[in-house]
Amino acid sequence: MLKNDYKHKVQYYETDQMGVVHHSNYIRWFEEARVEFMEWCDMGYAKMEEEGIISPVLEANAKYLKMVKFGESVLIRTTIEEYDGIRLTVSYEIVNEETKEVCCTGYTKHCFIGENGKLVSLKRANEAFHQMFLAELKK
Repeated sequence: MLKNDYKHKVQYYETDQMGVVHHSNYIRWFEEARVEFMEWCDMGYAKMEEEGIISPVLEANAKYLKMVKFGESVLIRTTIEEYDGIRLTVSYEIVNEETKEVCCTGYTKHCFIGENGKLVSLKRANEAFHQMFLAELKK
């Protein structure tokens, strides 16, 4: 398991009557993995918000490849795909832990805004966060 792998065990409430994960849960899993990843990078959402920086989701996309069922565990690999100081794209790959099959891929796009709701450049607003995103982008 890599540092950017988030493990999730499928819960019963996440499935439909056939025991298959409902499609909406994959987007929730993206968020769980992203929050964990950001905390691992020492720039968690709570820390950002303490600094007056908010990062709303602008777009979410998921491509469903294989079914995931109740009781299975998945690893969600999170990667910083694009970052320009104002906008951020995070990609995800959901892999069945047992079979190693890729079940879903996707991405979310974000921006950074201040408490006033206006776009913020992290390079100007918080150089430390900016440098951390740049460092993760290169990996």
